Amino acid sequence: MAASFNKVILMGNLTRDPEVRYTPKGSAVCDLGLAVNRQYSLEGGEKREEVTFVDVVLWARLAEIAGEYLKKGRPVLIEGRLQLDSWDDKQSGQKRSKLRVIGETMQLLGSRPSGGGEGEETPSSSGARSFSGGSGGGRPSAPPPKPAPAEPDDDEIPF
Repeated sequence: MAASFNKVILMGNLTRDPEVRYTPKGSAVCDLGLAVNRQYSLEGGEKREEVTFVDVVLWARLAEIAGEYLKKGRPVLIEGRLQLDSWDDKQSGQKRSKLRVIGETMQLLGSRPSGGGEGEETPSSSGARSFSGGSGGGRPSAPPPKPAPAEPDDDEIPF
């Protein structure tokens, strides 16, 4: 039997604010909409751009982090796997399906909001911050928290 490989790496901008909810057992789930742009040129030199919209699902601590730090328009890099969901439409009785990405790691990109004026942004000292989800229902691996200094330090903000 041939081996399989299911890995997706996407970088794009959020199309809406993250929607975080909790399962009856208390696990966090976050739904994201991601717009991924592709730019190309036609034979005549005319430039074109196409946009692909992708639904992404994050689980556990990764879902909570996304809900806390991501907003519509923010750039993010997601690594994960494809999953096909199938169901019967209750209204029409037809078989329906949807292909989406189950996010396993997330990197916050771009600049972060500053505490100053409204809409101002300051470049991040590291440029990006990575977060990993667990391989199952367990807790994701994230760096351990550092003790809080007397005054907040910009390098301690997680993006």
